[in-house]
Amino acid sequence: MSTIGRRPTSPKELVRAADRISFVYLDRCVINRDSNAITATDERGTVHIPAAAVGVLLLGPGTTITHQAIALMSDSGSTVVWVGERGVRYYAHGASLARTSRLVQAQAEAVSNSRSRLRIARTMYEMRFPDEDVSELTMQQLRGREGTRVRRIYREHAERTGVEWTGRSYDRADWDTSDPINQALSAANAALYGVVHSVIVALGCSPALGFVHTGHHRSFVYDIADLYKAVITIPAAFDIAAGSSLDVAGETRRQMRDALHGGKLLQRCAHDIQLLLLGEDSDDTNTFEYFEIDAIASLWDERQEPVSGGVSYGDEP
Repeated sequence: MSTIGRRPTSPKELVRAADRISFVYLDRCVINRDSNAITATDERGTVHIPAAAVGVLLLGPGTTITHQAIALMSDSGSTVVWVGERGVRYYAHGASLARTSRLVQAQAEAVSNSRSRLRIARTMYEMRFPDEDVSELTMQQLRGREGTRVRRIYREHAERTGVEWTGRSYDRADWDTSDPINQALSAANAALYGVVHSVIVALGCSPALGFVHTGHHRSFVYDIADLYKAVITIPAAFDIAAGSSLDVAGETRRQMRDALHGGKLLQRCAHDIQLLLLGEDSDDTNTFEYFEIDAIASLWDERQEPVSGGVSYGDEP
């Protein structure tokens, strides 16, 4: 079906975020377009998915997507992210969901101010360990508290599984020198980073602007991933290390794939990012609500609020 000359869809014509499927994962299929739906075809047949009802399309291994399908996703206010199996690796992404710069601007403003940056760092700690009051702690004190709590978690899982634990140690250049538990932890964390990275870019945020981590192109990825390690990657890694698998890395990736796919981490991660950056609590169905604002670019003013764009502010000749 030719779409040359079609009028682009306006945001008001799109499906409300609350009525969308937040994330759709596809692999080992050919993705095309049929009118206003994307189609996924494999040996079992063809499935039609209304493009405007999808927030983020995750493309796993073995997918082939046509130019028309990508054009439809863009016109529908959706984004496409190329990922590993079940979303456990991030490779690349298309245009984000964001119709405004609200989230990334809030991120940039918060990370550029020491007070707001420390406030968000404290909030992230409280999200991981809600039984402590850290409202008056400095970053140095937060790092100390975090290190103590994480070491305790490692010891607890070592005692639970009977795995010998001598500390976190790994060499990226020499994988084989690590013991099984450190190999499992590295593989599990890599899978988690892939999922978190996918969510961050789908929301239009910058993976580089971290609040605790800094100086790396994935600093914010590491910040957000740390929120979930104690309940996802650390228990899984110790369970695998306690087994008899000869392929620790492969078994870890497979278990993480299944755990992340069934645990609704994508929605939880999107909700947590919004809560951190905007200070707004909401359920998962409303997480993408502001992405459908019919935004018009404004002009920055150093003395007042931004002024309307598309207006000539020069004097008449």
